[in-house]
Amino acid sequence: MMEDKYIGKRLDGRYELTALVGAGGMANVYSATDVLDGNKRVAVKVLKPEYSENEEFLHRFRNESKAIAVLSHPNIVKIFDMGFSDKIQYIVMEYIDGITLKDYIDSERVLNWKDAVHFVVQILRALQHAHNRGIVHRDIKPQNIMLLTDGTIKVMDFGIAKFAREESRTATAQAIGTVHYISPEQARGDETDARSDIYSVGVMFYEMLTGQKPFDTDNLVSIAVMHMQNVPQRPRDINPNIPSGLEEIIMHAMEKDSKKRYQNANDMIRDIEAFKADNRIIFGYFNAPDDNAGTQYFTPPQDVHRQQRQQQMQNGYDSEYDQNGYTMVDESEPERQKSLAVPILTAVTIVVVIVAAIVICMILGQNTGRDGGTTVEVPDVIGMDYDEAVVNYPNVVFDVAEQEYTDKYEANIIYKQSVDGGQFVKKDSDGKIQLAIAVSRGIQKVDVPDLNNYEAAEAKEVLQDLGLTVVEKKTQSTVEEDIEAGRVIRTDPKAGEKIVVGAEITIYVSQGVAVDEVDIIEFVGMDIDRAKEECEKRHLEVETEEKPSDEEKGTVIEQDPEPGTTVEAGSTVKLTVSSGEEPEGEITYGIVNLPKSTMSGMYTLNFTGEEGVIASRQFVAETLDDNSVSVKVTGKGKQTVKVSITSAQSGQTAVVGTYVFDFANGNFTVTDEDISAALNAIAVVTAPVPTQAPTEAPTEAPAQPATEAPAAPAEDE
Repeated sequence: MMEDKYIGKRLDGRYELTALVGAGGMANVYSATDVLDGNKRVAVKVLKPEYSENEEFLHRFRNESKAIAVLSHPNIVKIFDMGFSDKIQYIVMEYIDGITLKDYIDSERVLNWKDAVHFVVQILRALQHAHNRGIVHRDIKPQNIMLLTDGTIKVMDFGIAKFAREESRTATAQAIGTVHYISPEQARGDETDARSDIYSVGVMFYEMLTGQKPFDTDNLVSIAVMHMQNVPQRPRDINPNIPSGLEEIIMHAMEKDSKKRYQNANDMIRDIEAFKADNRIIFGYFNAPDDNAGTQYFTPPQDVHRQQRQQQMQNGYDSEYDQNGYTMVDESEPERQKSLAVPILTAVTIVVVIVAAIVICMILGQNTGRDGGTTVEVPDVIGMDYDEAVVNYPNVVFDVAEQEYTDKYEANIIYKQSVDGGQFVKKDSDGKIQLAIAVSRGIQKVDVPDLNNYEAAEAKEVLQDLGLTVVEKKTQSTVEEDIEAGRVIRTDPKAGEKIVVGAEITIYVSQGVAVDEVDIIEFVGMDIDRAKEECEKRHLEVETEEKPSDEEKGTVIEQDPEPGTTVEAGSTVKLTVSSGEEPEGEITYGIVNLPKSTMSGMYTLNFTGEEGVIASRQFVAETLDDNSVSVKVTGKGKQTVKVSITSAQSGQTAVVGTYVFDFANGNFTVTDEDISAALNAIAVVTAPVPTQAPTEAPTEAPAQPATEAPAAPAEDE
């Protein structure tokens, strides 16, 4: 398998990518570490290289970052940062440790209505937050919903979101959502608004409670047409256990005509809350069709009188339960006639039945009684683990009628039973008794949301909605935090930690930024734009200077002050930035201990680089006081250089050695070298000292007349 080139890469000197955690159509998602924020774990969504020059994909990717950037809600994935350059496009988001709602639906197939309602309300709250800010998601589907381990929902992937304030685009230019969940107007290519998202939520709600999508074939075009024209099968026809009120809510959300749908998410939430208060509520949206009624199943709510029945369970239980665990309600029709014959006959029948029952009980009482085996004592199982109760009481059929979080019982502990322990009840034909119980889902805990930079009032509302008690403390914000007055700096417990519902949580609210002292962070390795942003956050001035370097153009290579230094706010930070050009430098090359006794006359040292001769030096052997010669060579970057020596008298040339000259650092390394062999090969002992300069001038400096001594080596160095 090909290695991912981004793993181990650090973006803008800050986000170190550690692993690929998800792959989508146009982007990959990586887990990453924010090295400048306490090694916080984040998710980085990177646009695939093959789409980086595609204007449509660039528009979608940047639109997603623009959409999420204006949103701040506990049920919407939070965006921290983004980066757009010619080389890479990425979005930095909070890391979600969970699974998609699609994965959960696939594993459960059919959800119980309480879980489905719990998920849908969170999705609707997230959408209402987005809709209030003029953003329509347009691709609501289970694949774009993340589910945390505590049941919290996070809406993500605003890749084709539309800002309501943007000008309308043509139908062909508009992106549409996944075909199984799109609204009729999306399928037609018409203009979409918040009601399109409501339709998609209705489709997801339908799927959660029935285990199947309302429209599903192998042909995607056919599915789109069905959304525009067909009325789906009623949910209760597929799963009779679905309460009628929920069926009404689902089908009302999926009205073909957006004007007859819920007009906003709050309206749908309001109906769901009414259902939760009374799960036998009838809203009146549904009208059963007659044989010639066509496909119109629902009428607008203003044309139907809402009927509500407010019978509640007492102490969590009533005496009778239907097959779904709901309290049985007498729904018999009123009498159609006032004839006296019917009540008289009914009364006689009742009397006969009662007398017969008394006689039978007396007979049975004489023969069996409690000790005769027809009745049995109900065990007290409150506080017992459910699995242990099942094992210890095999003659009891436990009906789990309620599962809720509690404030004192651990998970799987029974906290209610329909008949008190110690009472005697009759056995059924199998010799067993039925006992309805409530089993705890555990002490309810919630994840503390990230409320950084929230308005204090809004943060309180979010926390109180989670069932937490809020304590507010005011404090000054540090320069690094840069939180304006009235907004939340942090919470205690901090974001991401679990806390028991009902517990106390402290929010620290800014009184303004305390402009005082600033700790200098490490800017070396950052892109200059990122470094300037970090300086701006810390109220530091920036002074930049370009310098040749091997680093990429725009990368900070030096800084002053050094990291860890503390300075006053408003101080200036000097940043040296790579110009992207190879740095120039100078190297001094020398030959020492020349054998003057065996060589005389004029010689030339030539330095040949990758592009030809880069330096030369002539010298007369007899005039070298210290028997050594040195040459200063200038150049750029790293080069392989061959040094040779030529005798003016004999015209012979020999290679002294081959070297790698590192001009940036002012040094060189030897590849191969044999100075003695080269000098012996070209040395001329009998040649007189020349009395005049050679006809060709050297490339470095003209030769001096024989009567004048050449410059001493010390002056060349």
